[in-house]
Amino acid sequence: MSIAPVGQELELAESTPDLAAPWVTIVWNDPVNLMSYVTWVFRSYFGYSEEKAQLLMLDVHHRGKAVVASGPREQMERHTEALHGYGLWATFGKDE
Repeated sequence: MSIAPVGQELELAESTPDLAAPWVTIVWNDPVNLMSYVTWVFRSYFGYSEEKAQLLMLDVHHRGKAVVASGPREQMERHTEALHGYGLWATFGKDE
């Protein structure tokens, strides 16, 4: 039985992605979708209230982007793909 050196174990641990780390889904401003449509998507897909959906839409419109969800990586990937299905520009990444 061979045991890896301690330094090698650390390198493997550092290169393994932490799937439990917080991730976010971001919606970006685009020149195509109407603000009312973006609000509707947030309400329909996420089940957000009218007020929350409008606040997020206004962040997208005025700031260029908004974090619309946070959680495990796999869930954020699903949200991103679903938002692409609605025609929105969305990405996911680690929460900073």
